[in-house]
Formats: sequence, structure tokens, C-alpha cells
Amino acid sequence: MEKFLYFLEKVSEFWKRAPKGPLIILILLFTTGIFADFLAFGHDPEVGNPRLRLLPPFWYEGGTTKYPLGTDTMGRDVLTRLIYGSRVSLLVAFAAVIVASVIGTILGILAGYHGGWVDQVVMRFTDAWLSIPTVMFGILLAVIVGPGVFNIVIIMGLVFWTRYARVTRGETLSLKEREFVQLAIVDGCSKLRIMRKHILPNVINNVITLASMQIGIVVVVEASLTFLGVGVPPPKPAWGLMLSEGRGGLLAGYWWLIVFPGVAIAFLVMSFNLMGDWLRLYLDPHYRHIEA
Repeated sequence: MEKFLYFLEKVSEFWKRAPKGPLIILILLFTTGIFADFLAFGHDPEVGNPRLRLLPPFWYEGGTTKYPLGTDTMGRDVLTRLIYGSRVSLLVAFAAVIVASVIGTILGILAGYHGGWVDQVVMRFTDAWLSIPTVMFGILLAVIVGPGVFNIVIIMGLVFWTRYARVTRGETLSLKEREFVQLAIVDGCSKLRIMRKHILPNVINNVITLASMQIGIVVVVEASLTFLGVGVPPPKPAWGLMLSEGRGGLLAGYWWLIVFPGVAIAFLVMSFNLMGDWLRLYLDPHYRHIEA
């Protein structure tokens, strides 16, 4: 019971301090993605009715409340595809960030703690990896392994791990000179135990902050790759794919095909970036002490 009350207290503190606008948007998007099956009004996101193709939003003449945001070129409900698209975008973004953070954090801690040739090899490899343009490298990997949700997660993880490696390596260089690490060495702790018990817990805040700020970038890159046809394959309801399929109808006046997924991407990226900026301060002990 005490642990539950402590958890509620932390949630309440987080809610009071967090920026409400971005937090509410993210909660809505997460809820939409999780409960997409119940919010889709019985429409299939991948199969449409050709007889109902290109219906306008309900407030236009010819629109209907059964398809509130209209239909696309294949007669699929735009709102339903947006709802399921939030699940795809969030799943890809979070999975890719987890893959990237795990790879980068492990390499960064190894390089920073061991130093010497290990540090040189890892950092020179990281620098070389950073010099490759992100989107071009993503396209190359996507062409090699092929499109697919799982593949795009692996691609994004391989593209973005370098940021975590550099951040954790710098933190590790500082931490290994601290007294508690030196005492652990004197006490006979193995290098693996020191890195796992003493270094990792002290770099995790920076990893979380970087991850929260990088999710928005991953969403944009994933949408870009999907837009170019090397990301999430059709007929999956991905926002980037909706932009790609709807771009031809923009000049013909079918604006709803690209405006709604574009707005969804913009709100998701903006919210994660604002939350990331705030988390950078919230996880700083000095900032928490001032706010207290």
C-alpha cells in the first residue's frame, strides 16, 4: 500500500510540473493507439469500398458522419487510418529508440570505462557512422533488408545509436573518476559489476532525456522513409504512407488526404520535443532542488 501511495505521489508531482499541452496530446495519442480497435467505428484500415472513394469530410457537401474525415482513393476511412497510424508510428518510434539506446549505451559505457584502444575503436567507428547522412543511410539499409515494420525498427536503431554512445561515453569518463567508483575498485568489484551497478544507473537519466527528444526525430525519419516507399509497406495505415498516397490528390482538391496525417505527425513531433526539453530539466537534480 505504501508503494502504491508513493507511486501516486510521484505521478501527481509529475503531472503538476509537466507542460500540460504536450502531455495531454501524448496521452490522447497513446490512448488512441492502444485502443485503436475500439475507436475505429467498425472500419477496416486496410480495406475500403471503391464506391465510396474520395468522400469529403462530413462538413462538406457530399460528406457523411459515418466517415467524419472523408475517405481516400481506395474508399478507406481516413479517420480510421489515422487512428491505427498512431499505433504504427508510436510502436516504431519507441521500439527503434529502445534498440538505439541499448546499443549506444553499452558501447558508450565500454568505451568510456575501459579507455585506451577500446575507446579509440568505438569512438572512431562512431564518428564514421555519424558522418553518413541519416536519411540516405536509412534508405540504403531499407533497400538492402526490404520494407516492413520490424525492419524499419532495426534500421532506425542502427541509424541513431551513435548519439547515445557519445553521451554515455562522456558521462562515463567523468563518473569513473568519482570516489564511489574508486572505492568499488578498491573493494575488488569486477569491471562488469562496476559498469552495471555504478555507471549505468548514473547515466540512465541522460539516456532517457535523449530518448524523449529523439522520438520525434525517429517519427519524422520513419515517415520520410515510408513516404519514399522504403518504410512501412502498404496497405499498413502509416502516416507517412498516407502522405505518399494522398500527395497526388492535393492539386485535385482532395486536401484532407495529406492535411490530417501531416497535422498528426506535426503534433506528435512537437509534443515529444517539448516534453524532451522539459525532461532534461526535470531529471536534473539541481533543477528539482530549486523547484522544490
